[in-house]
Amino acid sequence: MSGETTGKRKKRNPNLRLLESGEGTQKKRKRRRNAGRDRKPEKLRFGKAKRIGILTAVLTCLLLLVAGGFFYVITNYKVTTVHVDGNVHYTNEEIMEMVMGGRFGNNSLFLSLKYRDKGIEGVPFVETMDVDIEAKDTIRITVYEKALAGYVRYLGRYVYFDKDGIVVETSEEETAGIPQVTGLAFDHVILHEKLPLDKPELFDEILNITQQLSKYDLSADRIYFNANYEVTLYFGEAKINLGENQDIDEKIMKLQYILPDLVGKSGTLDMREYSEDTKTYSFEQDS
Repeated sequence: MSGETTGKRKKRNPNLRLLESGEGTQKKRKRRRNAGRDRKPEKLRFGKAKRIGILTAVLTCLLLLVAGGFFYVITNYKVTTVHVDGNVHYTNEEIMEMVMGGRFGNNSLFLSLKYRDKGIEGVPFVETMDVDIEAKDTIRITVYEKALAGYVRYLGRYVYFDKDGIVVETSEEETAGIPQVTGLAFDHVILHEKLPLDKPELFDEILNITQQLSKYDLSADRIYFNANYEVTLYFGEAKINLGENQDIDEKIMKLQYILPDLVGKSGTLDMREYSEDTKTYSFEQDS
């Protein structure tokens, strides 16, 4: 047949597929991620028994460290030297027992923590006590006792009062170095309140006497006031009649030189007329 041409079409490959833009790239990335996940190393895991073993070992090490530290503190901070200052009413041993009593009381590190920035209060006859750590094995206890002027006996107890006549303590025991004051009239005693005397200014006189006695290292057994408030001091069997509150300082200053001659004697030393000018006194021995 003339003029006719027969066109032949190429057959399409059935396995050929058209991809949209970017689709191939996304799939490649996805395969890379999956491959990366597949290549991640597995986590290290221990069995239950092994974990318990590790925990036990750690705890044992910690316990050994604590025990070692405790042993070091106990052995290297043991107190072997104690200095006690300022105590009169209590002995050194009694003060040490108050401060160092109880468990670990002989350990300077423990004491430094226990008494850091604070003193010890609430002890009869004591205002406060300070504890200072001078070295690992040495401490110093400083006692600040209450300033006592004297004591009176009342209902079988020793009633101690300060320079203002305030009752600071009552006790069944007598304290050495603090004179007894007799001849005072009062009908009641209240702790931390003033002794109810008819002549309150008498406390100033008592304090002055005790201070003068302490100044010259004299320790009177008793201070007696009669109805006219004349003063008599008792030193053993010797009585010192000072009279009224005049020239007391001069009389006690002279007394320090007279008393050694009165040791073992019983009698009365009359210093009522003694003064810096007259210097008159006499001693009458008991028959």
